[in-house]
Amino acid sequence: MKKIAKPAPADVPSFYKSYIDCVPGDENLIKNLVDILIETEQLILSLPEEKLLHRYGAGKWSIKDIINHLSDCERIITYRALRIARADETNLPGFDEDHFAKHTNADKRTARDLLYELRACRMSSIALIETMDNESLNRKGSANGYFISARLLINHLYGHHRHHLNILKERYLK
Repeated sequence: MKKIAKPAPADVPSFYKSYIDCVPGDENLIKNLVDILIETEQLILSLPEEKLLHRYGAGKWSIKDIINHLSDCERIITYRALRIARADETNLPGFDEDHFAKHTNADKRTARDLLYELRACRMSSIALIETMDNESLNRKGSANGYFISARLLINHLYGHHRHHLNILKERYLK
């Protein structure tokens, strides 16, 4: 399986540091992306519907919202990585994740449907990642006001997913 290193610490803006710190240093990014997806699917499918709708505080997302957020971000992060890897120098805009979450209807969807979408996004991301060589991974561009590499973004996929899985376990399932 293709080995993909994490970005060098000097290439990680402060916003991304906590996410990249969640990425294992074993260079098995593709395997890790599949493994965390399986871990997430097993966890979510083990929960009753009322738990999937739980919000630990006012204005907080449900577990279903989190799963939908992972799919939304997977698409956006991968799109940014694609544009940067292909040497597109366009300054890519940010997005308001809370605005997105308000308009997903995640709580009306089944857990299986949300996980199917997440799996489809992840497999598409992996297919794209597998096309990237070191030159394209190391290309840099601007996204949401940060000068970053495609390498950082594809590693961010895992770190972002792990971050939310940790929150789910620490704040929703205690």
